[in-house]
Amino acid sequence: MKLDIKTAEAELEKAGRSNPGPWTEHSRYVALACEKIARRCGGLSADDAYLYGLLHDIGRYAGVTQERHLIDGYRYCMERGWEKAAQICISHAFMMQDIHTSIGVFDVSEEDYRFMERFVADAVYDDYDYLVQLCDSLALPTGFCLLEKRFVDVTIRYGVHPHTVDRWKRILELKAYFERKAGCNIYELLPGAAENSMK
Repeated sequence: MKLDIKTAEAELEKAGRSNPGPWTEHSRYVALACEKIARRCGGLSADDAYLYGLLHDIGRYAGVTQERHLIDGYRYCMERGWEKAAQICISHAFMMQDIHTSIGVFDVSEEDYRFMERFVADAVYDDYDYLVQLCDSLALPTGFCLLEKRFVDVTIRYGVHPHTVDRWKRILELKAYFERKAGCNIYELLPGAAENSMK
């Protein structure tokens, strides 16, 4: 199945019917942030960035889970031949490229855990992986937000872990990286980020 924006939007819509929740609106804002930043940066397709952002949490179609949604999304995309989207379903959660820095519960089999451990260690990240990792922290279900707002949102839900601060630092590095590429402050590209963060 060819992956294009129309297909990705239809798949997210279908997944949202399977497991309704705020994750679908979050995914839409991640996709929009990816598109806006990619459009400003050279060497990235805004369309590809959009659909990767849209599908990064597609594994949530299977129900309310923690880290299982990563491998569920990977399989969902691989079954359709969408290899890069499949990689991002896993890679978006591991900005430090080490499965042991996870903040979630691995509600998966031992076999799946070992697969993910190898996959993350061996994956070759590119700017699409990095962009989705960044934009995942720039989007709430209600709109764009400041990174710190999303950091607190996630920490309230998942708690503080040994690698929490290191993960924050890495996201801030990615923000600086894309700001150099875009030639502007990322928030300038995300209307309402400051206002939405004050709600």
